[in-house]
Amino acid sequence: MDLKKIGRNWKTLVGIALSLFFVFLAFHRVSFRQVLLALGRANYWYLLPVLAVIALSLVLRSLRWQYLLAPLQKVKIGGLFTSLTIGYMANTFLPAHLGEFVRAWHLQKKTGIAASSIFATIVMERLIDVFSLLLLLAVSLMVFPFPGWVRKSGVVMLVLVAALSVLLLGMKKYQLKTMALSARLLRSLPAAMAVKIKGLLEQFLNGVTALKRPAHYLAVGTLSLLIWICYILTIQLLFLAFAFSGRYQLPWSAALVVTVVTTISVVVPSSPGYVGSFHYLCQLALGLFAIPKGPALSYAIVLHAISIYPLFFLGLFFLAREKLSLKSLQEENVHAFDH
Repeated sequence: MDLKKIGRNWKTLVGIALSLFFVFLAFHRVSFRQVLLALGRANYWYLLPVLAVIALSLVLRSLRWQYLLAPLQKVKIGGLFTSLTIGYMANTFLPAHLGEFVRAWHLQKKTGIAASSIFATIVMERLIDVFSLLLLLAVSLMVFPFPGWVRKSGVVMLVLVAALSVLLLGMKKYQLKTMALSARLLRSLPAAMAVKIKGLLEQFLNGVTALKRPAHYLAVGTLSLLIWICYILTIQLLFLAFAFSGRYQLPWSAALVVTVVTTISVVVPSSPGYVGSFHYLCQLALGLFAIPKGPALSYAIVLHAISIYPLFFLGLFFLAREKLSLKSLQEENVHAFDH
């Protein structure tokens, strides 16, 4: 019995179930005529600057990742951009953010850095993203009365991120004690397995080194701010494409609020490609500003498509250029953590 295959199938089934559930919620009691009418009225020329802003956000993410990887090895921006795009592409069909493992696997193939160490920098990147999201949520709460579920989501994320950050910092600061404790806990396992797990843990902690470099904090913080500005600008440009700003008298804070709510569907592990969860939460966010469910769903469909599919096809291009396949993403990336 192939336990790995069963595990992958189980995650895929859960992802599909989540997608179907959220798609049902998004389309429940929605006028399809309103959806089609809003899609037909949209000015799709605005997608050109949207694509430019998305491309800029990827470059900024690559620059930030370069800073996080700097203590391990200096990696060129081009290689990071490629790995980042392939990872995002993998997230469109793999559940539970497994595309992050693909990203680590691909960069290991390019640089030789241990996949566990690379994955540690990705974990740090995600922590920075969630901290940034929480700051945006705090600012949004000052200008808009969010419903209770958004506030509760923020509290849950804050507790989880704070706990994980303290754990990572503690394990890194007391790395020798952490390794000694892991050795004691792994005594009951077969020797080969225990050695492998200890090696992975040590490589992972090596990747957390960037947390100890204060000189990089300003650069990482500035890049994170610029990345979020790109996301907010994307939302605002699509408001113009659908003429929401004038038709529904949207305040300046609307783009900020929609960014916060839709990002919750991306940060939290969900269905492959965030299908359903993204659409429903975007629809809910726009509903806070009295935008009807039909036009709101039309907006969500276009926002999701422009955020996902260009990256998917760009990722396919990079795979073809390097003579890799989609099947290799599902199989080989797991073995990258064996070394």
